Amino acid sequence: MGGVGQVLVLDYLNPFWWLAVAMLGFKLFALVDAATRREDAYRAADKKTKGFWLALLGIAFGLDLLFGLGFLTLAGLVAAIVYMVDVRPAIRALTSRGGRNDRNMGPYGPW
Repeated sequence: MGGVGQVLVLDYLNPFWWLAVAMLGFKLFALVDAATRREDAYRAADKKTKGFWLALLGIAFGLDLLFGLGFLTLAGLVAAIVYMVDVRPAIRALTSRGGRNDRNMGPYGPW
């Protein structure tokens, strides 16, 4: 049994069930985060386009729903990890306003 069936079995004592649900949630978070970012921020950060990341993360999430744990799931997990540790921080650095990173920023730069 794979994909949606694996998640819907609700086998709480099986560690692979927890692993499948965690990877599915991580991929969904990465997909939603990529969808909420501005298109011009991707170009300004010199990363691939927003459409590229949405397609890649969407395919990764969809294949995980259909097939469950396997080689394609791990490839999609790598794509989601690359987005979260490389693309997301670069985009957040460009688009953050009043967040943690701007704590010591004045109207004309750092103080």
